[in-house]
Amino acid sequence: MAEADITVQVCHALPDSTFQCSLNVPAGSTIGQAVAQSGLLQAIPGIDLSINMVGIYGKKKPLDTVLHEHDRVEVYRPLQADPKEARRRRASGKSAKG
Repeated sequence: MAEADITVQVCHALPDSTFQCSLNVPAGSTIGQAVAQSGLLQAIPGIDLSINMVGIYGKKKPLDTVLHEHDRVEVYRPLQADPKEARRRRASGKSAKG
């Protein structure tokens, strides 16, 4: 007996637009397979899955993570600045009260 399909969503946000695709994939499919099937890599050619992190509902996951019904796969953009360094710069710019 063949396994049923599951419905998942693949999303990627850009500063000026978003890519969002709902699709049916075979049960047991991985994040990598869903991203490939979604057409995201063709729609936005600059995405490199060896660099861009992926996750499900905001939690980073490897590409070989098996998907479940109604999972939302998110492909993240690379950080523009290190958050720790940005915090240090903001803190050093504040003058001490005295």
